[in-house]
Parts: sequence; C-alpha cells; structure tokens
Amino acid sequence: MTTTLAERTAAARPPAPATSDPVLQVSGVTLRFGGLVSLCEVDLTVRRGEIHAVIGPNGAGKTSLFNSLTGAYAPQEGQVLLRTDAGTEHSLLGRKPHHVNRLGVARTFQNIRLFSALTALENVKVAAESGTRSGPLGIMLGLPRAKAEERAAEGTARRLLALVGLDDRAEERADSLSYGDQRRLEIARALATGPRLLLLDEPAAGTNPTEKRELAALIRRINHELGISVLLIEHDMPLVTSVADRVTVLNFGKVIASGPPSEVQRDPAVVEAYLGTSDTDSRQGRTR
Repeated sequence: MTTTLAERTAAARPPAPATSDPVLQVSGVTLRFGGLVSLCEVDLTVRRGEIHAVIGPNGAGKTSLFNSLTGAYAPQEGQVLLRTDAGTEHSLLGRKPHHVNRLGVARTFQNIRLFSALTALENVKVAAESGTRSGPLGIMLGLPRAKAEERAAEGTARRLLALVGLDDRAEERADSLSYGDQRRLEIARALATGPRLLLLDEPAAGTNPTEKRELAALIRRINHELGISVLLIEHDMPLVTSVADRVTVLNFGKVIASGPPSEVQRDPAVVEAYLGTSDTDSRQGRTR
C-alpha cells in the first residue's frame, strides 16, 4: 500500500545518499506507433534516493518514455519494474495510470494540467484525498472517519503548499497564479499522492532564471527532505547539472549515453546529437 505524505514526514530521518538499489528498472522498452518507432530497446535504472535526468533533442522520445512508465502508453516490448522500500517488485506495464499512481509513482506534465477554477489549496487537497478510505456515502453523511480524513488531507495540502512556497497563495484560483507558480503547484499536487518516485516533465519550461534557481532548490528538498527519488526530463542543462546525480541521453528513441552529468556532457555521441558534426552541417548546407 502506498504511504501518505503525512506518514513519510512522520517517519522522516536524515537523508541517505543514493545507492545502487534500483527503485525503477526499465529494460528493453520498445514503443511503436504503426511504422514509427518512438522508443527502441530503452534501458534505464533509477536508483533509490537519486535524482536522475533524461535529456535529448526535441523528438528524442523523452515524453513517450514518461507516458510508457505511467500507463498512458503501452509499449510492445520490454519490462518496467517498480521496487518498493521492502524490495517487492511490481510491473508497471499494462496498468492504468491511477493504478501506477497508487503503487507510488506520481508525475507532472509538460503542459500544465491543473483544475483552473479551483484554488491552489483545493487542487492539492483533491490529490491528497485520492487515497482516503471513506466512500461517497461516508462523506455525504459526515461520518467521523470521513471528517478526520478531510482534515488530514487539508493539513497535507497546506504543508505541501508551504514546501513549494505557495502557502500565501492557498486561497487563490489556480488560473490566477503566475506560470512559475502553476508549475510549483502541479509539483505539490503530485506530491500529495505520497509517491516514492516523482517524474517531472520539463518543470522549468517557460520559467525565468530566478524561478529556475528556486526550482532546482525545490527538487533537491523533495529528494533530500522527503526521501523521494526523482526522474526528471529537462532541456535546461545548467539546471540538470546542478541537481542530477546521473543523466540518460535519448536520441531518436535510443539511449546513446548514461552516467554522471560531467561525463555525459563530454560524450562525442551527445555532442553530435545536440550540435551536429561539421560533416553533417556541410551536407545540409549549414554555416557554423
């Protein structure tokens, strides 16, 4: 059963460094759309306690990978295993997105998906209430357990809004927040489901330099203080190098490099994927 954020916080202890113990193991994942291969035999391991970034040029297959991990897409080949803190393994392939979430995987989206007419507090509270046990009848009748769960969900929502720096915006509608604040609100909502693994899809997109620095600090806090492993898609390389323990690079749906950011940045295949080669440029009539 997935632990709640309140339970994680109550059991919090000094953060342990990332280990070789995998929380997510992706092996040979291949995703096709007709004759188009979006992912080709992708291998990826997210170690427990680490921040792992996935980078690559536009169209490399990064979001397709996230969709495959969270039940939005069903790869034709491969295996995706989530390992709990106790060592139990769960296959994520073939599961519906809400089942994946209940196993402890939460995500944000490249295009923000908030309940625009609800307040910031209500957006996070809805997610916090997704794991409650009281059914609709108990809620309508106002039974004691339902009331207690509602109070707990609101408490969790307010703590998370404080974590992401939005506690003073709790009563404001989501669509009235700035773009950067909406990004942080979406992260708070994902955290409210109590994940052990958080997937962030381009969280810095559309943000300014100050917001990027604040986001980097927030990702580190989520990882260190809450003990949540993070898998991050991002184009902003300064942000990636400032937070990521390891990086995996995709190009045309294939893994072309994986390792510490400093090593990956110097990999010739990565440089070619991002910048091209002089031979490629001359063939395409480009000037450098």
